[in-house]
Amino acid sequence: MKRLFFLFIAVFLSQYSYSQSLKDFKWMVGSWERQNTRPGTTAFESWKKTKEGYKGMGVSTKEADTSFVEKLRIIEKEGAIYYVADVSSNAEPTYFKVTSVSKNGFVCENPEHDFPKKIEYTLEGNQMTAVISAGEQKMGFVFKKVE
Repeated sequence: MKRLFFLFIAVFLSQYSYSQSLKDFKWMVGSWERQNTRPGTTAFESWKKTKEGYKGMGVSTKEADTSFVEKLRIIEKEGAIYYVADVSSNAEPTYFKVTSVSKNGFVCENPEHDFPKKIEYTLEGNQMTAVISAGEQKMGFVFKKVE
């Protein structure tokens, strides 16, 4: 009887537990143009699949000059998935642990980082939204898929 009970519990939990996988991020592959920029500014984010996971690049330009570049990755490390942001203002890349994944997005967090502490990506149609936040401070970025 005990065996049957444990078998039932294992089957029940397998129906409701969700294991994150790098495959959950394949919808990000391609080029995305930011829609909510200031006049005279353009911004793009692009993602491609690599052997290690996904590699991204965020670039903003003001008129003809590049004003911001960030190198991005989504990787698996030590049994967890991380969103890694590498910007010139930080000495080292910053790791954000993916804390939840859905069919149309994910949330990653690093409570030790100054800003942001939380990054949320969502997909709706051909529009991707990224929201970065720390407490009450929030910034949203709206992208349209161009490729």
